Amino acid sequence: MSDVKKMATRDGYGNALKELGGVHDDVIVFDADLSNATKTNVFQKAYPERHFNCGIAEGNMMAVAAGAAAMGLVPYASSFAMFASGRAFEQVRNSIGYTHLNVKIGATHGGISVGEDGASHQCCEDFALMRSIPGMVVMSPADAVEARAMVFAAYDYKGPVYMRFGRAPVPIIHDEETFKFTIGKGETLADGTDVAIIANGLCVAEALGARDILAQEGISARVINMATVKPLDTELVLKAARECKKIVTCEEHNIIGGLGEAVCAVIAEAGVPCPVKRVGVRDVFGHSGPFGPLLEEFGLTAPHIADACK
Repeated sequence: MSDVKKMATRDGYGNALKELGGVHDDVIVFDADLSNATKTNVFQKAYPERHFNCGIAEGNMMAVAAGAAAMGLVPYASSFAMFASGRAFEQVRNSIGYTHLNVKIGATHGGISVGEDGASHQCCEDFALMRSIPGMVVMSPADAVEARAMVFAAYDYKGPVYMRFGRAPVPIIHDEETFKFTIGKGETLADGTDVAIIANGLCVAEALGARDILAQEGISARVINMATVKPLDTELVLKAARECKKIVTCEEHNIIGGLGEAVCAVIAEAGVPCPVKRVGVRDVFGHSGPFGPLLEEFGLTAPHIADACK
């Protein structure tokens, strides 16, 4: 995909915030002293009176966002995924989740693709943490186009939303003119009959690459982009399980508590006889290094996904 346009989903997030702010004057943005990295600085330049730097105090930022939501505003609270989901978990749970307030959390720099920032910043636990909060929507877009659509969909949804965005540039796989996004609905990007690959985030592009590898060996792979981890599109999962009879999940997240476990739970409870292999970070911490070699090392590239399918 070297000739395909690439853009980080965090850039899609920042650009979408600016666009959304021009349509809705109740949108405000909070950041934890990371606006250049989270790309909320794009919104800040356009609407400085609606952008608030809360400093390196993520828990306080979430509590302030909860207060703003209680006043009828629509706050987007932004920080790195490690801090938005990890450091601020108590405030997200108690101030936002328990009260079911209309706060949107924009968590950037998720997964090991943060690269040289190392294990302390490579959050591979955020899906698990946020899925555990009752009523919390959890999403991770495949590209910048989906990131934009997700930001707008989050505004229309009344309740708490967690969105994970990435640092690394990823291929644009959607057409901005025609793409439609619905919270809780997966997307079949390519049909197939032998195995279904269910992925999200940057792993979606890798899953499409794995499909091409498998096709050369006569294996027909269906590729599903499951951007919403919670609520999961159970109908699409069970359709794939019944028709393909084998599933591989792929996520830039610990295999514990993320997309793979959500898919397995749906299949097990429905009693559908379908084996599942989970591709992801295998219960280990990341470490510092360029994101490309890290994806290779942790088995998140197209050849690794293809091997899991075989």
